[in-house]
Amino acid sequence: MALPALTTLRSRFASRVGAIPELQRLTVSLRGGSERRENCLLCSFTGQLDAYSDKQFKEFITEQVASTKLPLLLDLTHIDFIDSSGLGVLVQLAKQCTDAGIQFVVAGNARVIQTVKLVRLESFLHLQPDLETALSALATA
Repeated sequence: MALPALTTLRSRFASRVGAIPELQRLTVSLRGGSERRENCLLCSFTGQLDAYSDKQFKEFITEQVASTKLPLLLDLTHIDFIDSSGLGVLVQLAKQCTDAGIQFVVAGNARVIQTVKLVRLESFLHLQPDLETALSALATA
């Protein structure tokens, strides 16, 4: 019975604005995928961004960014949990992008937004409330 539920979850995830249909397993608790768009590199994730997955998360994004100068948009709207390790990696990535002259934007859900705001990093991470708003922010920048 788990298979139909997974199929339903994938179709709901893929049907939202700009979703990447196939996400690869980065760890037991984190999946990610990327797509080069006209105005950005979109990296989408689902699961948990924590001490267990932060290294794979960073490696995945670093590999994707290495071959492009496109703005980086991290879609964290389907992240269930983020801890201080996950926040630390976001700060490192934002700094690397700033140093390389690459625009950096994060789209988050209520849980991600609450955690980021708790440590007052929303401006530094260019946090947006959803993917559609983040894509609009990149289009007008």
